[in-house]
Amino acid sequence: MILGRTLESWYASHPLIRDLVQLQETTWFNPAVAPVAQSIGDVGLTATDVADASARLTRFASYLQRAFPETAYSDGIIESDIMPVPRLQQALAERYGQPLQGAMWLKRDSHLPVAGSIKARGGIHEVLKHAEDLALGGELLSLDDDYAVLDSDKARAFFGQYKIAVGSTGNLGLSIGIMGAALGFQVTVHMSADARQWKKDKLRAHGVTVIEYSSDYSVAVAQGREQASSDPTCHFVDDENSVNLFLGYSVAAERLQRQLAAAGITVDTQHPLFVYLPCGVGGAPGGVAFGLKLAFGDAVRCIFAEPTHSPCMLLGVYTGLHNEVSVQDFGIDNLTAADGLAVGRASGFVGKAMQRLLDGFYTVSDEEMYSLLAMMERCENQRLEPSALAGVPGMIRVHHDQQGYLTRIGLDSQAMVQATHLVWATGGNMVPGEEMDTYLAKGRQLLGTA
Repeated sequence: MILGRTLESWYASHPLIRDLVQLQETTWFNPAVAPVAQSIGDVGLTATDVADASARLTRFASYLQRAFPETAYSDGIIESDIMPVPRLQQALAERYGQPLQGAMWLKRDSHLPVAGSIKARGGIHEVLKHAEDLALGGELLSLDDDYAVLDSDKARAFFGQYKIAVGSTGNLGLSIGIMGAALGFQVTVHMSADARQWKKDKLRAHGVTVIEYSSDYSVAVAQGREQASSDPTCHFVDDENSVNLFLGYSVAAERLQRQLAAAGITVDTQHPLFVYLPCGVGGAPGGVAFGLKLAFGDAVRCIFAEPTHSPCMLLGVYTGLHNEVSVQDFGIDNLTAADGLAVGRASGFVGKAMQRLLDGFYTVSDEEMYSLLAMMERCENQRLEPSALAGVPGMIRVHHDQQGYLTRIGLDSQAMVQATHLVWATGGNMVPGEEMDTYLAKGRQLLGTA
């Protein structure tokens, strides 16, 4: 029995669950998606909140430039570029036998400085928000100061009185750990079993305490939450429910808006923007999607991608149960090579807030992610970690629409010719060379090009 019902009963009421349980690659376009004017209020946040997060990151830019010289190229603003990937688009069309209209682009959060993943924006913003609150309260800082003063022994000694804890599959832990340790916080990262060893090693090299678990993400989060609850000096970064993480991620949209304009790309109802976001617990893609909806309104279509072994957000939104249901409830093992997406239970905050703003969800197998990893490297010379490839098949899923999705949202063939399809590459730049070579060898073998 699953939540009081038999599996067959679930199959009858929600037929796609059968495909999810059988680990089949599955696509579901959300029939409840609504115009932004009707649905943006569901989130409980506004453009003013996003602007506040953006302003905070700007205030800290001088500190970041000093503490992390690799951010000098952007004057301390942590941001990634976009690039067209026409050769990959052509290879995908040939691989799937599906003509692909429009243009495919890559958002290279894989190359974000400091933490090397999409988590850099949200995770770093959360740490900086906490640090700012403490520093202002302790009269270490005023809003008019040059925040570079925080790169000092005095500031590190002040922050050293405080602790930060987080549960992570890897990338969020890196962003929280590296940023927190640089400021002087005592940071503990509770890492799930699927976290990569090199991520644990890197955190420890930065002076972060790493606690490892033989269980999955939910246990690591629960332990991090428990640590913080018993210590008033400890701030818990709640990947499932944090507004400050969510807003940090959402800042990406205003920057993307400028990048697309600089590239001469129009985004409006006749030039739609499709964005494909790999999804774990949902905070990062949810925050990005919220920002995108504020920036582009109904001209942007956000679609989440998950591993076949960890379809927690699809399951939560599809059933309407959100965080009340896990993939394990249905016998799905949550074991995937896409370690950053290995989450069995989705964020209830994100699922409920974003359910009418997200156009669709799909799953992709580990084997396909490895194959696409090798294709990306061969076609575009971009090296990504497996989870970052989850967004690549999105363009195929939209064009192979068998649910009448494009007709339902009013997009004709002309609009699709003029569409932009943006794959959000969530991580990979910091993967050690030897491990990346192993990924590529596996992908090439699956492609038959080894």
